[in-house]
Amino acid sequence: MAGFDAADDCNTELLEKLKHLDVRANEESKDGVFSKGCWKSMKWKSALNHIGLLVSLSIYCGVGGLVFRQLERPAELERLSYLKSVVKSHREKFITTILNNTDFLNLDELIVAELSKYEVAVQEAAEGGLLIQADKDFPVPYERWSILQAVFFSSTVLTTIGYGNIVPVTTGGRVFCICFALVGIPFTLTVIADWGRLFATAVSVMGKYMPKVPNFSNFIGKTWFYAILAVGFLGVYLAAGAWLLLLWEDDWTFFDGFYFCFITMTTIGFGDLVPKKPNYMLLCTLYILVGLALTSTIIELVRRQYATSWAKLQELSGPMAETLRRLGETAGYGLDYMALQKVLTVSMPKWNTGSKKDPNADIAALEAITNALLREVKEAQENQPKVLKIVIYESSV
Repeated sequence: MAGFDAADDCNTELLEKLKHLDVRANEESKDGVFSKGCWKSMKWKSALNHIGLLVSLSIYCGVGGLVFRQLERPAELERLSYLKSVVKSHREKFITTILNNTDFLNLDELIVAELSKYEVAVQEAAEGGLLIQADKDFPVPYERWSILQAVFFSSTVLTTIGYGNIVPVTTGGRVFCICFALVGIPFTLTVIADWGRLFATAVSVMGKYMPKVPNFSNFIGKTWFYAILAVGFLGVYLAAGAWLLLLWEDDWTFFDGFYFCFITMTTIGFGDLVPKKPNYMLLCTLYILVGLALTSTIIELVRRQYATSWAKLQELSGPMAETLRRLGETAGYGLDYMALQKVLTVSMPKWNTGSKKDPNADIAALEAITNALLREVKEAQENQPKVLKIVIYESSV
């Protein structure tokens, strides 16, 4: 009976353990489902954050353009009306002077005086944006402060490009421009940096799945390889923008479009070449924002390469640096210690490629190679005092 009780107790204990394991399995499965759901929600949240920043900047730019138009358009219409009336007045006066003049002795002087006044009025009207076509009542080729032009102007303010072809002239417009830029420029830089980091991460992730090019990528390092690819992609992006500009700007060449895109993406903005067709100003604004993000991507990739090189340089400090210093002292003036340390620093990513070992082992192996160099230098100096012979061993660590 005692044996039966003992077996019964064992069975009961086994059942309790099985129930406990079943409960743990259920909890782990729930945790797994929960973690997957959290991961998906985090990915959606991150994507919405990136898109939300861009949409918010677009709304801010559009609202700013509407405000600029409301403040500047009345003054622009008044200015054009004044220029048109001045040039028409001088033209009529010039014609009247020629037709109604009876003093033939002073006719030449009168014609020269009135013609000079008319020429000044024509020059001011042409610079102000009027077409010198009297039969069409001096029309305006395009409205400077239309909705699309105003939005494009606000985008040039936010991106600090500033072409200078359209500027606010009223006091209210200038005050609003200051406030608009103070708030909008940091916001724009935040959006550009955010999308630049996004593009840089995308380039790095794509680089992991790209086919390997061992001869080239190992020679210059993976990070520099990605940076060169990004620069090449930026060149293709600029060429695509130049090709699109040729579809709208009839008097532009391909080089003019490429030059405009480069000056714009680097935020130089001379203003010597500016698109004049208002139909695609919104597309041009979006193109500029994406291009600035790509430029930020290149800067981010180069910054990462500098950070990697600096980290490798820090790894060479300590015993390794002391060994290199002793090597330079032993070799005399024929060996540049700083140049050798730089070469070894840049070459470290190549030696670590495809290796999952401890980086300390790589450093130790590199120190062993340097010690071998030191011994070879000593032997060369003992055998041939006037000739320095350095034999460099390269390992596949």
